[in-house]
Amino acid sequence: MRGQNDSFAAEFILLGFSNYPELQGQMFGAFLVIYMVTLMGNALIMSVIFLDQSLHIPMYLFLQNLSVVETGFSTTIMPEMLVVLTTQKATISFGGCFAQMYFILLFGGTECFLLGAMAYDRFAAICHPLSYPVIMNKRVFVKLVMCSWVLGTMMTTLQTTWVFSFPYCGPNEINHISCETPAVLELACADIFFFEIYAFTGTILIILTPFLLILLSYIRILFTILRMPASTGRQKAFSTCASHLTSVTLFYGTASMTYLQPKSRYSPDTKKLMSLAYSLLTPLLNPLIYSLRNKEMKRAVVKLWERKVVFNTT
Repeated sequence: MRGQNDSFAAEFILLGFSNYPELQGQMFGAFLVIYMVTLMGNALIMSVIFLDQSLHIPMYLFLQNLSVVETGFSTTIMPEMLVVLTTQKATISFGGCFAQMYFILLFGGTECFLLGAMAYDRFAAICHPLSYPVIMNKRVFVKLVMCSWVLGTMMTTLQTTWVFSFPYCGPNEINHISCETPAVLELACADIFFFEIYAFTGTILIILTPFLLILLSYIRILFTILRMPASTGRQKAFSTCASHLTSVTLFYGTASMTYLQPKSRYSPDTKKLMSLAYSLLTPLLNPLIYSLRNKEMKRAVVKLWERKVVFNTT
């Protein structure tokens, strides 16, 4: 791989939002606050679920895994982006760019599969409540989580290695906020036709297929909810699923627009905004939506807080 890349400097320049120098200070402050809230929110979810035995059921264990993914996703992008906003010429090494792309794809791909597994869990719980403990037992849960991580790792290893096997002999300025695949490929001085075919096919399999399964699951869930006799039961079911659908729509919508066409005709600013949607907003919304809309999570947080207060006063 290195032999093909000896003709260019061993580093890239991340441009970020350098064309808006007057806004970079405000962006830095806003992004830093969002990043800190994201870390604290997801850490709270992981800690509460870990400490509260009553939440050790598939729904919340899936959520715990999702919080791990969101934390990793945000941490892969945000620190480097904050550096770009405060540096006149932000550079990233060849290896650093490879590593950032690898983890962006790893956490992004794993999240695609996890969201699909979570939709199947909600489908089984709402549409087949009596047989749910059998459908979603511990063995099935572990298999779904393991498959999500393994498939994400396999896809990531293949794609990242392929992208960095291309020669990069021209400009080394990446007009993006991070080393995402489409932005890096803009600098490749080689024919990437076969990779574009792979990227299109891979995006359909990794992004659009889980999204279609999620959509079908929620259509079934909707019909089941509408057949419920009690309005309270409907309200609880709608509340459980609304938060999932919010993050799913934002994540899959913007990610598919970015990765279906690696060399798309969207303007650089549009691509940056779409990237921010699934790398900045989704990790932030995950803890806010699930914590504020879920009674069990709020009850567990209050219980742990009261336990801490009692411990400190004794």
